This record gives sequence, C-alpha cells and structure tokens, in this order.
Amino acid sequence: MSDNVTQPEESKITGKQEADGAFTLRDLLALTKFRLSALVIVTTFVAFWLRAGTKMDIWLLVHTIIGSTLAAFGSAVFNQLMEIEPDSRMKRTADRPLPAGRISPSAAFGIGWLLSALGLIHLVHRVNAESAALTAMTLATYLFIYTPLKRQSTVNTLVGAVSGALPPLIGWVGAAGPSPINGSYFRWDLLVEPGAIYLFALLFLWQLPHFLAINWMYRDEYVRGGFVMLANDDEQGARTSRHALAWSIAMLLLMFQPVIYGLVKTWLFLPPSLLLNLWLCQRAVAFQKNPDRASARRLFFGTLIYLPVILALSMLTWK
Repeated sequence: MSDNVTQPEESKITGKQEADGAFTLRDLLALTKFRLSALVIVTTFVAFWLRAGTKMDIWLLVHTIIGSTLAAFGSAVFNQLMEIEPDSRMKRTADRPLPAGRISPSAAFGIGWLLSALGLIHLVHRVNAESAALTAMTLATYLFIYTPLKRQSTVNTLVGAVSGALPPLIGWVGAAGPSPINGSYFRWDLLVEPGAIYLFALLFLWQLPHFLAINWMYRDEYVRGGFVMLANDDEQGARTSRHALAWSIAMLLLMFQPVIYGLVKTWLFLPPSLLLNLWLCQRAVAFQKNPDRASARRLFFGTLIYLPVILALSMLTWK
C-alpha cells in the first residue's frame, strides 16, 4: 500500500473549518454511516422476529426499529466527531463530511444529540425500558470505551464487537413489549434467555474475523491514523490470520448451542449451518496459509455472505 497519501489542509485536520451549510443528502448518509447502520436494522428485526414468533406485534416492531436506528445514526455521528483528526489522515476516510469540512462540528454535534435523544426517548415510551437501557449501553460502550480505546489498545476490537452485538438484544427484549403492570420494571431474565445469548454470541464472533480482515488490509492507514490495531506491524499476517481462524472456529462451535437448547429444528439447521461455517473456516485457513491482501479480501467478503445466510437459516428453522 502506498504511503503517498495527500495530507488535508490544517483546517480540515483540526475540524475548525466552518462549513457553508451546503452539505448534501450523501454527506448526511455518510455522517450517519447509513450502510453500517443498516446492519442494526437487520439484526434488530431478526431478533424481534425470532422472539415474537406467531405473536408478532407489527407496530411494536416498527417502533423498536425506529428507536434503535435513530440511536445508531446518532452514535455514528458522535464517533466521527471524536475522530475528525485521525480520519483526515487516512485516505479511505479523509473525504468524510467532517474532515473534508463539508459539515461543521457544531452542526454534527446537534444532529448526533438530536438523533440519539430521539431514539432513546422513542424506545422508552413506545417499546420498553429494557430496549432503551440496552440502546444507552450500546451508545456508552461505542463512544466512551471503544472509540477512545482504538488509540490505546488492541483490546478495542473486542470491545467494539460487544457494542456491535448489542442491537440483536434490543430487538429481542423489544419483542417482549412493555412490562406487566404488576411485574418488574426491568426484566433481567430477558437477557439470559438462550435465544438472546445465541444472537449476541453470533454477532460478537462474526465481527472478529470480519474486522480482522479489514484491519490487516488497511493496516498502514490505521497506523497513519494513530489507531492501535492487532494488524499493526503484522506485515506477514501470521498474528492476524491466527486470530481470525480461532474466532471462525468458535463461531462454528456456536452452531451447537441453539440445537442443545431446542431453539431450532435440528436436522434442518445443523447440517447447513456447519457447512456454511466450514466454508468460512476454509477462507480463514487460506488466509493463514497465504496471508496476502487477496486472501484477506476473500475472508472479508466471505463474512459478508455468511451473516445474512446464517440469520436467514436461523429464521427458517427456528421453533
């Protein structure tokens, strides 16, 4: 990867340039990381659907998705506000609205605050306290632990995977609806139901080979941005590929959990899920044997195929 990255002007690096207010819809979508936030919508929907089953409340589902999506947009805005300077150093992020100066930090702060607040308020009033609390936890983990940790420790990848695995839990508890009048205000037992554990673990484990492949492909840019990633200085890819394979194997073993707890129709779920996981593991093995950009890219795209397929398979075979 070439080191000849054009450095932005100083005003863009500091984020002090005043935007002229003429940002486009494309800028707004980039500011809210719309494509990444789509993952929140999908996983929230799947989790809600799995728990609700035949007792699906469509409006409750709509309100759960609206609240969690608004909060996801808000967290994306605050994340970019906190990373204007490192984003300006990396070629793949330098043209984002904030480092490029198309949106001012003050405007972005207002947008982020409004979206996050609306999301939390909507959930607590239209869904339940559990979904609002989990959404607040997601925001706190993502913004106050994961984002600062990216410049301090490689542990940030694990913390980021935790925040990314919480949206399915939001959908899961959202499907439970409001607490009964005579019941507990916050139902902790919802979080330890076998289905909730499966979905959280699935999203947590999936993110690790997914992001490790990205980290290794763009390791030079992460170093330039000042981020401390596992792939930093791993020129041969041995360390990164070893971790990617280990987490892929852990995801394969997870496929037995919904079977053990009777969540799925065993013979419809287990064979195809194991084949799918073995296919992903094969890509991780290929990355370990020949850790070049091409094999890392194949693993990355493999994870993109894997997630929607395993979620669809879970939905089709869920009891």
